[in-house]
This record gives sequence, C-alpha cells and structure tokens, in this order.
Amino acid sequence: MKIFKNLERYDKSKPVVVAMSGGVDSSVAAVLLKLTGFDVIGITMKTWGFMEVGGAPKHESGCCSLDAIFDAKSVAVQYDFPHFTVDFTENFKNAVIENFIDEYFHGRTPNPCIICNREIKWGDLIKEANKLGAYYIATGHYAKVIYDESNNRYKLKSDFKNRKDQAYALWGLTQEFLSRTIFPLEDLSKEEVRKLASEFKIRPANKPDSQEICFVADNDYSRFLREKFEERKIEIPKGDLIYKGRKVGEHSGIPFYTIGQRRGLNLALGKPVYVKSISIENNTIELGDADDLICRVFSINKINLVSVPEIEVGKEIFIKIRYSDLPSKAVISEYKDDQVIIELIETKRAVTPGQSAVAYDEEGYLLFGGVIHKDLTHESKDY
Repeated sequence: MKIFKNLERYDKSKPVVVAMSGGVDSSVAAVLLKLTGFDVIGITMKTWGFMEVGGAPKHESGCCSLDAIFDAKSVAVQYDFPHFTVDFTENFKNAVIENFIDEYFHGRTPNPCIICNREIKWGDLIKEANKLGAYYIATGHYAKVIYDESNNRYKLKSDFKNRKDQAYALWGLTQEFLSRTIFPLEDLSKEEVRKLASEFKIRPANKPDSQEICFVADNDYSRFLREKFEERKIEIPKGDLIYKGRKVGEHSGIPFYTIGQRRGLNLALGKPVYVKSISIENNTIELGDADDLICRVFSINKINLVSVPEIEVGKEIFIKIRYSDLPSKAVISEYKDDQVIIELIETKRAVTPGQSAVAYDEEGYLLFGGVIHKDLTHESKDY
C-alpha cells in the first residue's frame, strides 16, 4: 500500500519497540509497522497511578489506566506481536513529577511532556529496546525524521503552523534518539489515522484524544500541587497582589499562579487584569493590563540543537512559546553561555518562564528548543 512507502527507508531486519499508550495513534503506528514487515514489540509504559497522583475520575480510562493497557494489548494480540507493560513509575516520579512540583514552587510554569519525552519515552524506552534486542523505537507522533547527509545530522520536521504541532514537545531529543526513531504516521492526518484504525478494526479506533497533562487527569493543577505540598509538609505562604505599584489583594501562594492568568484572582478592579510577573524573593505577584503582557524580546536557556549543528546569530526564524501557540517571526539576537536572546518581529503575549520556546525554519524543520528564562522587553538593551 502507498501509505507504507515512507517506512521503506528503515532496515526491517532490526526489530522495533513501539510505545503503545492504548490510544488510536500509537495503535495504528504499531499495526502499520507490523503490516510493513517489521518485527514489532509493543510496550506500554506504566508511569503513574491514580492512588499516587489523586484526582481519579469515576472510571479510570486515561493514560496508564487498566483500560489503556488492555486496549494496547488487544491490538498486539489481534495482529500477533508481543506486548509488555513496563513499570516506569519511579523514574517518572523522579524525573517528571518532582520537576513539575519544583518548578511551580519556584514560580515557573513547566512543560512536563518535554522531560517525559526525553527521559522516559525515549531515554528509558531505548534501554528497554536494548534489553529486548531491538534497535528502533516508534511512537504515534505526527512528525518526521530525515537524515541529512550534507552535515551528518538527523533533522526533525513537522506541520509547525498547526496549533497541535507535536514536534514542539520533542525538542529535547538527542541525535542518538532521533537516529533510532520511526514515526509511522509522519505523512498522515488525524482523520486518515482514524480511518485506518476503523479499517484495521482495532479497539481504540474511536477513542478520544487526551487533552490534559496525563498525571493530572482532573486538570486541577491547584488540587494536585496542594496535595503534594501537604505530603511534603511544605507550607505555601500567602502574599501581596500588586497593581500599578499598590497592593490590591492577597494571593494564595505563588505556585498557584502563572503568567497571563486572569481567572481566580478574586479581584474587583472594574476591568480585567492579568498576572504580569512573579517574584519569589518578595513573595509578590504583579498584575498588569493586557498590553503589559506584550513581549518583544526574551531569553531562553537549556538549549538543545536538533536540526542544526549550531545556532546562527542574526538568523530569522519562527518561534513558538507554548504547545497551542502559532509560530511568530523572530530573529536570533544573541547566543552565549547557553542563553539565546530572541527578538520578536511579531510580538507575543504572556511569555512564561519555565515553558518551552521552539525555533523552526520556514520549511518546518525544528532548529532548536530551550526553556524560557525571562521576558526582557522592559530590560535595558544590555541584556
């Protein structure tokens, strides 16, 4: 079939481990590989449980639930390839959940999917692949890996103008990881994948997509954080809400706020106001008007180069500052000491420390990514 041709560039003599969440994307990815002739091994990663993270719905049907594991295994049985469930809960807790709690504690807004992809979905999964004698790993992401012989580099490409661009969360992957990665869905749309799932008659065919962070299944971050702080006997002090230099109210604790937030401030100022900045040192949250959130220049650190071997200062790029963001034109203004200064040609709103900034070129290649450090719009030119 035509849709399988993109898989012909990979060596079928090397077994492939497929990360199977029990959802439609990873299930179709596994079946495509199997029907193309690959030796497929399915692995479902158990990374957390409702007893540990709380917020359990009445029916546990999300990622890492028994239903999800059963859905993945049913596909493996139907298409005759082995499937294992591997317990990664301790590694996930240490690498992802603890970082999530710590970042919010320090007034930043983390993106746990970035760390999970790098440390768990690739880092730990490749270790499991090695144990099983497999070389490749595959996932249900909508992205494409292309090897560029001219600079001996694996490049990552996506539909970066899509609000649901999944490559955004893959900026932390190393060249080694990319060299061993297959994305079977790289040329398909979500509609085409659901159609294939129906044709394959697999159980997850009509399963809805997950929207929230997996381990906060009820999407209540405040509930999750409060419970974790209580477990650790950490008291979160209240502090002042500041607007235009004067106190206008009291916040309930810095970890429960993020840049750009409007709801939950419990203020009556006669107009909407937003969280503009967070000061850990002073335990204060500064509020501002909508225009105060407009960003023209910001810094990022913890850089990982993906499709390019080096960062080119002065290069015009497209930048995204959150998963659902649309790309904006920008220029790389400065790069030194693992910090990149981005000057926006098209301004953005609510650039948030802790979130990821990801740079693309006009063809959709993911150049590099990093963690947003600071909005420098109101700083002096000498950053």
